[in-house]
Amino acid sequence: MMERPRVLKTSTDVRARPGRAVRGFLYATLALLCAFTSLQLWWATTPAPGVVKGPRVVEIPLHEGLLDIAQRLDAAGVIRSPFGFALLALAQGSARSLKAGEYEVPQGSNTFAVLSLLEGGKVLKHTVLLREGFTLAELAHVVEAEGLARADDVLRVGNDSLFLRTLEIPAASVEGYLFPDSYQFVKGVSPEEMLARMVARMRGQLTPDMLKAAEAGGLTAHQLLTLASIIEREGIERSELPFISAVFWNRLKRGMPLQADPTVQYAVGKGRQALTRADLQVDHPFNTYRRVGLPPGPIANPGLPAIEAAAYPARANYLYFVALGDRRHQFSQNLADHNDAVARYRLARPR
Repeated sequence: MMERPRVLKTSTDVRARPGRAVRGFLYATLALLCAFTSLQLWWATTPAPGVVKGPRVVEIPLHEGLLDIAQRLDAAGVIRSPFGFALLALAQGSARSLKAGEYEVPQGSNTFAVLSLLEGGKVLKHTVLLREGFTLAELAHVVEAEGLARADDVLRVGNDSLFLRTLEIPAASVEGYLFPDSYQFVKGVSPEEMLARMVARMRGQLTPDMLKAAEAGGLTAHQLLTLASIIEREGIERSELPFISAVFWNRLKRGMPLQADPTVQYAVGKGRQALTRADLQVDHPFNTYRRVGLPPGPIANPGLPAIEAAAYPARANYLYFVALGDRRHQFSQNLADHNDAVARYRLARPR
């Protein structure tokens, strides 16, 4: 009896084994991909350690690519994964539209929130407070403290003749032309932009009625600001400003020297320090003890109440005043009464 030929079934087995191997590899790859995606999603939705306890400031320079930005954010501790940030930016189509600047990442922000900040260009704004009576030099130090510009650069621009001509300021400095207020600036703003904005605010405060009142008294807008700056530095109580203005107006009309201490402080560079007898004798255009009339320009940046007082002085015949402590003044119409007030103040002053 002849044997039947054996049928080999190994061909089917050979084909089946690679199929199972490929499926296993695909399943494993899919599992890894899912795990990786889940990890990236967790990283993207969970705040990074740097912002868990509080906000953090990070600066993104101009012309940086997506990966460089991601690495910078990671180094600052505001995202958990540079790759996750880049992947999210690509997925949202904003990889090439992220904006440079200085950002304050709020406490508890996740990667979605950080990306939203950079997409919208929601850069950090610095508040610069120019107080009433501050000088350009004092403002320059405030600007430097905020990290917006060097104080020397602010002073240089504020005294630059070309810049002053551009703003049509008839003086050697922007002193007195900067309106005291609270301003917000972003990192990268130039000293020119900051000062120009403050000058524009000041010009917006000088109403036609004020200028008309000053002109009626023989003062230009520049002289009005000059007088207002002296009133600002002399005054303490707002209610007294019109009376201080009256003293100076009366002295100007009579050809008397203003004898305002703040002008001498400005002349000798003493800021707000006490003056000596030698200081009062310094021959300087801003020394109103030695020179009759207004000084060449403002000695500080006056606020609106001081400007209004300069334009609308009180109707009073005062020619003198002396500070009684830190809050108020004694006004007098003649020298004898003034000397008595000075004597009484010195007796009452604690030793």
